[in-house]
Amino acid sequence: MVLVVAACGPGAPSPSSGGPAVTPSPDGTAVTRTLRYVALGDSYTIGTSVRIAERWPDQLVAMLGAEPPTLELVANLAVNGFTSADALAVELPALEAHEPDFVTLLIGVNDIVRGVPEATYRRNVGVILDALAGRVGADRVIVVTTPDYTVTPAGADYGDPAEQAAGIRAFNAVLAGAAEARGIVVVDIHDLSLRAATDRALVARDGLHPSGAQYATWVERIAPAVGSLLGR
Repeated sequence: MVLVVAACGPGAPSPSSGGPAVTPSPDGTAVTRTLRYVALGDSYTIGTSVRIAERWPDQLVAMLGAEPPTLELVANLAVNGFTSADALAVELPALEAHEPDFVTLLIGVNDIVRGVPEATYRRNVGVILDALAGRVGADRVIVVTTPDYTVTPAGADYGDPAEQAAGIRAFNAVLAGAAEARGIVVVDIHDLSLRAATDRALVARDGLHPSGAQYATWVERIAPAVGSLLGR
């Protein structure tokens, strides 16, 4: 397992193409050039209050560029307000229709806000990660941690900031542990989200979600992890 950590500690789907595009190499062997990428998650992945191009999955694909193998974002199945149970019940069953080769998962904030027991969250993400690893392989899955919304202007609307912040850290640890047990890479962006406490340019106009500028900092950390998995 490769754990990428901090220094301190539903878009419209594209038509199915029937699998990754391949191009013969000079020696005649087939080389995969385009991987079909599906993003799963909640408001942080669907990019509530930012433009489509500013969503982090879209920025990720743009940053990775045209060097093969490339990623094609064929579907962003994330839904604002979804919990891990919702992702399990709705997003996971929808995954297969898009014939994914690569998947990212960021889920947990709404479990925290709604007081979902930690054990329930652990069980749900375990089932999701098992299914993803079984479908595309553990080396074709990236898990991203939940940012700290308590540092945003609207953060206090969701309960005591100290308690909520502790919950975010605890659930991120659960997610990281579940991924580690399955050999899945985790990219921890939690520390990056804390910068919004002093830089409001990192907060979207709704006062709660990350701005495109903050998502760009996430992608600077996520892209190298993805590139490593792709063998770049």
